[in-house]
Amino acid sequence: MAHFSGEDQAMLQAMLRQLFHSVKEKITGAPSLECAEEILLHLEETDENFHNYEFVKYLRQHICNTLGPMIEDEMEKWTSNQNQGDEFGYDTIVQHVTKRTQESREYKEMMHSLKNIMMIVVESMINKFEEDEIRSQERRRKIQKEKSSSYCTDNCSDSDSSFNQSYKFCQGKLQLILDQLDPGQPKEVRYEALQTLCSAPPSDVLNCENWTTLCEKLTVFLSDPDPVFSDRILKFYAQTFTLSPLHMTKEIYTSLAKYLELYFLSRESHIPTLSTGVDITNSNVNRLLKKVRLLNEYQKEAPSFWIRHPEKYMEEIVESTLSLLSLKHDQSHLVSQKILDPIYFLALVDAKAVWFKKWMHAYYSRTTVLRLLEKKYKSLITTAVQQCVQYFELCETMKANEVLRHSKPCGNKQKTFYYSGQELQYIYFIHSVCLLGRLLIYKQGRKLFPVKLKNRKDLVSLTDLLVLFTQLIYYSPSCPKMMTSVHLENYSPASMVTEVLRILCDQKECAVECLCNNTVMEALLQPVHNLMKGTKAAPHCSETALIHIADILARIASVEEGLILLLYGENMNSSEESPTGAHIIAQFLKKLLDEDISIFSGSEMFPVVKGAFTSVCRQIYGTCEGLQVLVPYSLHESIAKEWKKTSLLSERLPTPIEGSDSVSSVSQGSQNIVAWEENLLDDLLNFAATPKGLLLLQRTGAINECVTFMFNRYAKKLQISRHKKFGYGVLVTQVASTAAGAIALQSSGFINSLITELWANLECGRDDVRVTHPRSTPVDPIDRSCQKSFLALVNLLSYPAVYELIGNQGLPNKAEYSLREVPACIIDIIDRLIILNSEAKIRSLFNYEQSHIFGLRDFIIDSLSVERNHVLVRINLIGGPVERLLPPRILEKGDDPYPWPMFSSYPLPKCYMSDCVTRNADLKQDNDLGKLFLRFKTSDKQTEWIENCRRQFRKMMKAKPDIISGAALGELLEKLVLHLSESPSECYFPPVEYTATDANVKNESLSSVQQLGVKMTVRYGKFLKLLKDGAESDLTLVLKHCERFLKQQQACVKSSLLCLQGSYTGHDWFVSSLFMIMLGDKEKTFRFLQQFSRLLTSAFLWLPRLHISRYLPMDTIESGIHPVYFCSTHYIEMLLKAEVPLVFSAFHMSGFAPSQICLQWITQCFWNYLDWIEICHYIATCVFLGPDYQVYICIAIFKHLQQDILQHTQTQDLQVFLKEEALQGFRVSAYFDYMEILEQNYRPVLLRDMRNIRVQST
Repeated sequence: MAHFSGEDQAMLQAMLRQLFHSVKEKITGAPSLECAEEILLHLEETDENFHNYEFVKYLRQHICNTLGPMIEDEMEKWTSNQNQGDEFGYDTIVQHVTKRTQESREYKEMMHSLKNIMMIVVESMINKFEEDEIRSQERRRKIQKEKSSSYCTDNCSDSDSSFNQSYKFCQGKLQLILDQLDPGQPKEVRYEALQTLCSAPPSDVLNCENWTTLCEKLTVFLSDPDPVFSDRILKFYAQTFTLSPLHMTKEIYTSLAKYLELYFLSRESHIPTLSTGVDITNSNVNRLLKKVRLLNEYQKEAPSFWIRHPEKYMEEIVESTLSLLSLKHDQSHLVSQKILDPIYFLALVDAKAVWFKKWMHAYYSRTTVLRLLEKKYKSLITTAVQQCVQYFELCETMKANEVLRHSKPCGNKQKTFYYSGQELQYIYFIHSVCLLGRLLIYKQGRKLFPVKLKNRKDLVSLTDLLVLFTQLIYYSPSCPKMMTSVHLENYSPASMVTEVLRILCDQKECAVECLCNNTVMEALLQPVHNLMKGTKAAPHCSETALIHIADILARIASVEEGLILLLYGENMNSSEESPTGAHIIAQFLKKLLDEDISIFSGSEMFPVVKGAFTSVCRQIYGTCEGLQVLVPYSLHESIAKEWKKTSLLSERLPTPIEGSDSVSSVSQGSQNIVAWEENLLDDLLNFAATPKGLLLLQRTGAINECVTFMFNRYAKKLQISRHKKFGYGVLVTQVASTAAGAIALQSSGFINSLITELWANLECGRDDVRVTHPRSTPVDPIDRSCQKSFLALVNLLSYPAVYELIGNQGLPNKAEYSLREVPACIIDIIDRLIILNSEAKIRSLFNYEQSHIFGLRDFIIDSLSVERNHVLVRINLIGGPVERLLPPRILEKGDDPYPWPMFSSYPLPKCYMSDCVTRNADLKQDNDLGKLFLRFKTSDKQTEWIENCRRQFRKMMKAKPDIISGAALGELLEKLVLHLSESPSECYFPPVEYTATDANVKNESLSSVQQLGVKMTVRYGKFLKLLKDGAESDLTLVLKHCERFLKQQQACVKSSLLCLQGSYTGHDWFVSSLFMIMLGDKEKTFRFLQQFSRLLTSAFLWLPRLHISRYLPMDTIESGIHPVYFCSTHYIEMLLKAEVPLVFSAFHMSGFAPSQICLQWITQCFWNYLDWIEICHYIATCVFLGPDYQVYICIAIFKHLQQDILQHTQTQDLQVFLKEEALQGFRVSAYFDYMEILEQNYRPVLLRDMRNIRVQST
């Protein structure tokens, strides 16, 4: 539209006149000008011929040409941004793309241009209105009297003739034009006839009976020796493509394709050979390229509108194209004498096969293309594969500089008018790679393989092609560094092939079928293998090639099947000893980081190569199963060492001086170093994705810097990682599960940021919502606008984090709070929102009604007070789902919406206490106990007796689990542990002599947390009728003995962490449970604990057992991380991913880690989550069968809760559900068969790792 000629103006005037004439009756019938405007505005709704008007077609085509590429880009960006996330409907995408389009610069420029043009056209039409009317009337009278031949001599303007031809262009006129176009006619007559044809409305030309004859004639005229005449024929073709309906353009297109097919088959055509190359300045070649380019332009435009027309039109276009491209000349004995086929010329004008990409994009056209390729034109695929094979063979036999010299598109910046045979082969190779890459994305496309190549005995399979692509990455040359640019690099062989492989990797089904096999993996790792041997990776392998390979490997590792292949190989049960991909990559990265590979030393690209392969390993060690494989390589130490070295370099960088010549080089160098430092921090941070990885990260001493780096990215709203599907939630939850992690989050500003955001949402609301939507009166316990902020805070509040952040601190309890005073830490939130124990705190809240839900006020029966009552009852009652009755969280319908009493003072109303104390209350304990002990017959061989006990325990848990409780359970545990502690093979910890008496520990004091736990235990025990009066003092004594007993086995640690400064910080729920199992017998309880402390199981059931224990490595002690976290919960996450993948995915989508909730369950021995009998079964199962059953029980719980977890993931309150709700309906015995299957599959690995907690290597 930048060049608006008089011819264009005339054409637009004709179109407008046609439109106005068609709607003349509607407009003249309008009572007013406003009504006439309204009719025009709604013309599309009222006029069935609206889309057939030439002006409408013109506008639509102009919009497609101007905005089409941008709209397609926006569609692709939107689609790629939503992958693996929520699926959005078609309407949502349209709204988004429409908004972005209307806001774009291109749209504004188009509207401005159209407005100016239409103003010119309309003004011209108004000025000529009267003149046109007079001339039109005279012409009508003249035409009625004169013969049809007089029409062609009319000298009126284009706009005038075009307008009137729409009514009078008939068969006779078209026949006359045909006669005048005959080669025997004078040049001027032929030119004028062609000009008349180009000026006529395409719809009129199409409606004439001679259209078919004209189409055939035009095809013949394309070969006219007169270049001006053939160019005008092409102009008519181009105009027809632009302005005509599909059924007309289809005939023009197919005729052009047929003409080209005949042209290439004609012996008289002057088609270049490979030896002569292509000279664009040659007139014959130039005209041929114009025709091919016109064909290609239509190929790229047709998919945007052919779905609106019958399928047969599209099929004819596709078939004529494939027929042309499949054309092959008789092959000469010499390749250099080969006549160029049509595909070479198409590749010249569309090297990246954009036409094929567009045709394969929609299912509508893709099915037709694939069907025709399979049935009739498979040779097109075969020749493309052949071209790739030939280029690869060329790369193998020629030197890099020769190939590069013959691959001018890679590095030649100057405009080229001549293409040699080698360059043509290269361009065709690029076209073939792009075509095949697009074909492999689709299942039906992959089914076209294998293919048979000429002069090749074996068929080329899909895997063979992928191996070929892979080898091209490191065998083909890259552009020299001084020639590399964003545009030019796209045409280098390695970049082109890598881009194809990237696209395949991003489609999961395609990646699994194409790339996840040993053959392709070996090809990818071949240069790494060779470098590991100390040889050059490949004849032309470079740092760039290695970076490309690492990129593909990282994408493969991000797919579950690809990760399994890297970790275990294609056959997981194979006995082959050859290392798998993960081991090879880890070894190679280790050498890179330690700079043991000399050929890259000093290279500018060396850090990029390191970063690329670190990214691959990051995809692996970011998973539990991947970390298990890579732990022996101590990559965390190597990466941390590299980071520390780079950090020192960044600190020593000179400050650039303005005006100095070295400013740019110093600045670029410093940017590279800072970028490399951030990449290394990111690599270290990803260790925190798993519990054991977090332990390794803390051992490096870089956790504070990593968390600060994470917060900086979070604050800038940057993506966590290229291959990660979800955000920072899981990482933050993992980090917050440890004391050191919580401190790092606080010092980085992360917690302060969350609290500030929470306070702003809670007190001020969202400004963008309040302007248009007044805030409604709250009816929910928490506003949806605040829920996300609260959940983010909930993720941080594991017990280790809470104790570290608020331990030993008092509430501010200020006399006055400023309205501008914003909480800055956890203790401030508690002070301002939860413990509202003063009028000053209440007055300080802007929106008290929405902020008071955790405080106390006068009772009003609404959703807030109902929620508060639920919370108060919950925190004062102990018991599982059957043992305590919690009031509902919603009001009921009817006359009495809330029959439950409000709990405002002690004692707790009895209606909240269940009458059903235990399920085994009425069982015949004596008889069953006798039968149970008869089965546990004493054997002379201790090992035999232990195994018999375990067998009988399994049977009883499956048959009559309820009898394993009460006094029977206590005696069983006591006897079993006695025998286990006397068996050297069963003991894990050495014996400890303990001589303290009650008198020795009587004057020692327990922490306030322990004292509170004692009161809660006794209250729960009396409720269950397991404890009697005096139990409180006995349990206190047991806990004091335990503290002294364990203190004898503790190491001396100096640490700033509160959790490491003294005794275990929480209450000992395991000891409380044992005390209740032993029915309050303090001697039996402590004797049992002394014997039990020698077993491996004690390390995982009894958490205080290993608190700063000297049996752990010193760096593990200093980390403050318990083996339950870095061992048990690590394997829980690993097994959860394999056994209950939907639940594992739900956790990641919710931004919550399974390890945190499991740590909470295990720490408090499932109190408040399970009924007492199930807690007994949990303890008994782990003691009888081994500590790995702790993991299996958690997996069984997740399997039991699967539907609930998926539901609460949808409602976005998974964290609250898991932390607050009891495990309804779960019974350990019901999942015993399932847990035995888990034992068979995983026990060797789990027990080996559990036994290694004392070893420094982990």
